[in-house]
Amino acid sequence: MEVMSRYRIERDSLGEVAVPAHAYYGAQTQRAVLNFPLSGQPMPAEIVHALGLIKWAAASVNLQLGRFAQLKVRPLSDREVEAIRQAAWEVYEGKWDDHFPVDIYQTGSGTSTNMNANEVIANRASELLGFDLAAEQKPIHPNDHVNLGQSSNDVFPTALHIAVAISISRDLIPVLEKAAKILYRRSQEWSDIIKIGRTHLNDATAMTLGQEVSGWARAMELASARAGKAVEALRELPIGGTAVGTGINTHPEFGCRVAALIAEKTGLPFVEAANHFEANSQRDGLVEASGQLRAVAVSVFHVVNNIRWLSSGPRCGFNEISLPKLQPGSSIMPGKVNPVLCESLMQIAARAIGNDSTVAFCGAVGGQFQLNVLMPVMGACLLENIRLLANGLRVFCERYLELMTANKDVCQANVEKSLALATALTPWVGYEKAAALAQEAFARGLTIRELSREKKILPEDELDRALDPWRMIRPESS
Repeated sequence: MEVMSRYRIERDSLGEVAVPAHAYYGAQTQRAVLNFPLSGQPMPAEIVHALGLIKWAAASVNLQLGRFAQLKVRPLSDREVEAIRQAAWEVYEGKWDDHFPVDIYQTGSGTSTNMNANEVIANRASELLGFDLAAEQKPIHPNDHVNLGQSSNDVFPTALHIAVAISISRDLIPVLEKAAKILYRRSQEWSDIIKIGRTHLNDATAMTLGQEVSGWARAMELASARAGKAVEALRELPIGGTAVGTGINTHPEFGCRVAALIAEKTGLPFVEAANHFEANSQRDGLVEASGQLRAVAVSVFHVVNNIRWLSSGPRCGFNEISLPKLQPGSSIMPGKVNPVLCESLMQIAARAIGNDSTVAFCGAVGGQFQLNVLMPVMGACLLENIRLLANGLRVFCERYLELMTANKDVCQANVEKSLALATALTPWVGYEKAAALAQEAFARGLTIRELSREKKILPEDELDRALDPWRMIRPESS
């Protein structure tokens, strides 16, 4: 009796299944829970919420088109349809996330999660209509009503497009823009700090710290634009193609109307796919979006790694930038402080690059004929990339970019002792002689200025002009 009180019996086409008494999901979800006890990671909430939005839009459009009233199985009243719409909207709002337990690594079409959504919405809608979860006959059926005019084959990839596009727009693009803004401000603040440039990890000609940082700012600006291109790659929605792209069992206007409703609610430019056979079988939009996010990750890694190098030291590294001291850096070396957020964000970028390889592989080999059967992991990888990059950058902006400081004296001292100052003498003495001066200065432990004075390479006033680092940072007409 105790066991019976904890479970109720639900039925699907394979027979009866015991389902937790409190669960809004039903038989097909429970079978998937038992079949896929794999990673312990349920489908990302962003995909669940997108499914709720799709089911809400589908019910709204089917009501407009009179589809529910025309059903032969069991027509629904407007009140019953409204219960479906309300239940679906609650899923979109995240109220029932705990009732979506199916593992990411499930059937490759996402059918288990689509049915999870159908069952939760059907049971919740029936409850809104006054029926208990344990009732034998409920008015709302997960397939006949909630899934009307749909297939997992067009619904699930549509959910992936929506979830990824919303997440990029809401979470990633704003923090990339914030990073660019902070770095542009830093580039202006540090425009009067002369420093040595570096190529091949070796001394190069002079520049300002502001100029260097402006390059990082532009990289983040371009990364934001690339994230926008990722959203653009996802604007065509497969919804309306149903099983194989023919649109069987749905209305010809269904896909267009659902896409328009979703665009209206999200503020993103979603449209019905131009060709449903392509949209059902290919996941190239996800692959393209992932590639843009990989480029974002590469840019982030580059900028963060440069900051890590320039903050190295404090005495035996570059020490041109100081980062806030956030935590002790060693269990054995007292006083050591490491650039921990740089290392954290670099790991995130590495993970994102690896996840992109998974998405590309799944896009290439997972699709045969009319369906790709590796979709859940593609969605999980993309959403993980967005979540990690957005969170990592947010913390990096708050705790490093906003608070880091420049070590002006160190930067200027490095310029004076750099052998790359010999480059400025080439218009006066030629390349070969300038190279010989650099080699001798290094061998004797002198600066270029000291050796040039000793050898009287130029009169003092001309030497000061030639070796003025501020003349080196911008081209001159003469």
